[in-house]
Amino acid sequence: MAAEDQAAVPRVVSILSALLERVAKRNDVVAAVERRIRDVEEQEEQEDQGEDGKETTTTTTTKKTAVSAFQGLTKPAISVGGYLERIFRFAGCSPSCYVVAYIYLDRFLRRRPALAVDSFNVHRLLITSVLTAVKFVDDICYNNAYFARVGGISLMEMNYLEVDFLFGIAFDLNVTPAVFASYCAVLQTEMAYLEHPPHRRRRRRRCQVRLPPTPAAAHRLIDGALPLSLFFVPAVSTVMCWDKIGLTGMRRKMTAKGLFASQETE
Repeated sequence: MAAEDQAAVPRVVSILSALLERVAKRNDVVAAVERRIRDVEEQEEQEDQGEDGKETTTTTTTKKTAVSAFQGLTKPAISVGGYLERIFRFAGCSPSCYVVAYIYLDRFLRRRPALAVDSFNVHRLLITSVLTAVKFVDDICYNNAYFARVGGISLMEMNYLEVDFLFGIAFDLNVTPAVFASYCAVLQTEMAYLEHPPHRRRRRRRCQVRLPPTPAAAHRLIDGALPLSLFFVPAVSTVMCWDKIGLTGMRRKMTAKGLFASQETE
């Protein structure tokens, strides 16, 4: 019975969960590095003030993380893949809703560049984007109280997240066939990467100059083998400050054959 349930899950669910989980993990690393740098700067500032021997009222340049309604205090115990499969099993929405939810989520993050998808907000962003997509795409869907139970949050929080999400995308719910096909192409590329990951070969250089690792080289997270929609580019102005990971980046026509098909069990 478990094998049949696993086979009924379309590939778009596993692909979307793998993409978001990778984005969340990488943003967690970026946030940890930023917190470490911020702590060092605060410690140096306190030491400088202590050497002066007097208290000075200076403005601190501490960067605070963006406060969002989707941000949780702790990481949920369930993984992103398990959470999205739970939504699929109990929400009863069509597979195309997950592509539309992916589109809405990308629009939401583009309008709020200070918000990064991490392990503390990815679950709430998922349940809210799927809820919004179901109401727009499917003719029949469950109410907010049911989705709140599926997502493991209260009805009041579900309603608040939905309103905040709608204002975040400026109520831009319309999805044209061309836009839908372009986002399917991104997911299709991710599916090809998961099924056949490329192997990187090391090239030997005749002359190698070994330099001490700089902070930028030590914490570089770019992987050339990943699709363009899955990694971020280091900022040019600062050494250890990266742009937030984008969810999309590729816009080439590809067929969505196999994207909505069920997963094959081993």
